[in-house]
Amino acid sequence: MTQDRQAMLYGLGAVALWSTVATAFKVALAWMSPLELMWLASLVSWVLMGALVVRQGLVNEALRRGWRTAAWAGLMNPVAYYLVLFAAYDRLPGQEAMALNYTWALTMAFLAVPLLGHRLTRIDVLAGMVAYAGVWVIATRGAVLDVDFADVWGVVFALVSTLLWALYWLLNTRDARSPLVAQWQNFSVGMPVLTLLLWMGPGFEWHGWSAVGAGVYVGLFEMGVAFVLWQLAVHKISRTAKVSNLIFLSPPVSLFLLYWVVGEPILLSTLLGLGLILAGLGLQQRQKVPEPL
Repeated sequence: MTQDRQAMLYGLGAVALWSTVATAFKVALAWMSPLELMWLASLVSWVLMGALVVRQGLVNEALRRGWRTAAWAGLMNPVAYYLVLFAAYDRLPGQEAMALNYTWALTMAFLAVPLLGHRLTRIDVLAGMVAYAGVWVIATRGAVLDVDFADVWGVVFALVSTLLWALYWLLNTRDARSPLVAQWQNFSVGMPVLTLLLWMGPGFEWHGWSAVGAGVYVGLFEMGVAFVLWQLAVHKISRTAKVSNLIFLSPPVSLFLLYWVVGEPILLSTLLGLGLILAGLGLQQRQKVPEPL
């Protein structure tokens, strides 16, 4: 098997797992609060990442350096990003939160202008206009001339999550830590913070084994295994665009699972809005030579 084929299989595995997380979020949040889910999922992911750090002989690297970066990175991811994301999923139908979250790549392109000195192209601007038109369709549930959103805070949380995720990756462009070590250190910083928030707030209640299973699934696959598979895919592929395009397979599968497992009726406004968001992302990815404004 060629290295590119291995990379594509890893990428498909990651996308397959990510396709299930919108459903897993909604199932878990039916029992637990966003903070409870965040704490349990982070604990599972932290243990998994720690085991992988030990297995790959990265313990010395993980303990000796990188903690200055982890001090702020861990507060962004997992703490701030996932708390806001789970709050969005708690308020919105899974299909809407999932679709809105897909605009993070466009958010990153726009934030790269002031943070990294990048220049926007005409295609970037056009892609943004198309994708955020899709956001408007989803936020208004098709009533595009009506500014009375069904859940304004849910939409705000979903869009803020894209801002935090894009900002996190842009600030990490100069991060010298290996990805696995960085992830474990970030969760090592985040776990005490989440534990304190949980202790000061609602506490952790027992909601049954089904709730625990859903939380473990989120931590194991959304924050853990999928991350490792995606990192393997990106590092092994000869050209990043080959594997990055796989992410477009995830939304249709996510919508089907939300309908089949959660029982969410798929809204026409979600389909139209998601189509516009994916069209915008496709435009952004397909541009060849930058065409500066």
